[in-house]
Amino acid sequence: MENFRKVRTSEEEIPLPFLDLSPDVVEMKVKEGSKIRNLMNFAMAQMELKGSRQIIFSGCGRAITKTITCVEIMKRKLGGLHQVTKVRYKTVLEVWEKQDLLCDGPAQNLTVHKNVPSICILLSRDPLDPNQMGYQPPEPQHGLSEAGQDTAESSTKGLKRLLPPSQEELLPKKLQVQVPDSLRGSGTTAGQLD
Repeated sequence: MENFRKVRTSEEEIPLPFLDLSPDVVEMKVKEGSKIRNLMNFAMAQMELKGSRQIIFSGCGRAITKTITCVEIMKRKLGGLHQVTKVRYKTVLEVWEKQDLLCDGPAQNLTVHKNVPSICILLSRDPLDPNQMGYQPPEPQHGLSEAGQDTAESSTKGLKRLLPPSQEELLPKKLQVQVPDSLRGSGTTAGQLD
């Protein structure tokens, strides 16, 4: 492939994998070079200022990570959004042109068909069918849950990392010796006492 250069890339246009979309649905097509700040400014304006009820983020190939990042930011900022995620493959057509052409020789092009993974994520303020594949309910809001416990505290409990045990906790109980304060200043340590 070192004698070829990519001339153009085109993606197969396939319909959205969601049924019963609202007429004001906004589709955000995330590309590899898209800036998250620009995507989020537009998406937030559509949802907050224009009052859209649903928004779709879609991306393929290397843009999948950026697509998921945008969705997670949107869910945190707005809260209470229902989500349906669909993963599929999309065909990308690449046309490559041979670089070292003879002046009077015919142009040689190479066409490559690639199947790349793609993701479509629907976020909705309105409830969606919880039985459909890829559904995620809204995350609980911070504050008190029905049980009366603080949801902000309970959601971070599993994320806390335990500290390694101290040196004294690692020693068996028989080897742990209480050293009087008077001996600590004289340079004697617990390991030297028998």
